[in-house]
Amino acid sequence: MGKLDGKTALIFGVANDRSIAWGIAQAFHREGAKLAFSYAAENLERRVRPLAESVGADFIELCDVTKDEDIERVFAAAKERLGTIDVLVHAIAYANREDLAGRFVDTSREGFLLAHNVSVYSLVALARAARPLMPNGGSIITLTYYGSQKVAPKYNVMGVAKAALEATVRYLAWDLGPENIRVNAISAGPIRTLAASGISGFRDYLKAFADIAPLHRNVTIEQVGEAAVFLGSEMSSGTTGDILYVDSGYNIMGLVAETRE
Repeated sequence: MGKLDGKTALIFGVANDRSIAWGIAQAFHREGAKLAFSYAAENLERRVRPLAESVGADFIELCDVTKDEDIERVFAAAKERLGTIDVLVHAIAYANREDLAGRFVDTSREGFLLAHNVSVYSLVALARAARPLMPNGGSIITLTYYGSQKVAPKYNVMGVAKAALEATVRYLAWDLGPENIRVNAISAGPIRTLAASGISGFRDYLKAFADIAPLHRNVTIEQVGEAAVFLGSEMSSGTTGDILYVDSGYNIMGLVAETRE
């Protein structure tokens, strides 16, 4: 018996088969969840639709999360076709490439607002839209990164947006707790995804991360998927407003004084 048998999950953010959201979707599917998907742009449909169909999903809807009318349309369709949902996965983040390549101090006003609108406010908007479809409670899961807590060069405005996202998780957890809706985030280590390709020097950072992390290895989308199963299932029924690190222990490290043989 799967840990998510009888549950329906609506997943935002799959872009291709290397997406963290896809790792979550695969784990959910293995544990018995019924899956529904939303993708961010028309040019992604050709990648997302075959993946969604491979796990038995027939709810595959376009949604630009910067448009309230798109969100309203997707959740109206979800109500009609799915009835209720139990898990909402928010795996959405975006910043202009130029705002990641330079210095944070040079971030444009437009770029700052765009990163926060797409990466942070979208969680508020999706949570608000999901509430009526979670009459029996549920789980909302988003994705963050340690650059929210400490400076990660070249992460820039996205680090600030992730800090705001983590605060948003806590405030949503407080608001939605009386409705038995839990809100948590997974802070994953760096993974070679489509979004990560916009970060300068990312390949070098992957190597440095593995050298420093206690487990001396990078993180996989499958490992993030396992953590999401925990947060989406009743195993985490007492957990909300939390940040779950899936980063090979990197977040515990300070100054690295020696290397182990």
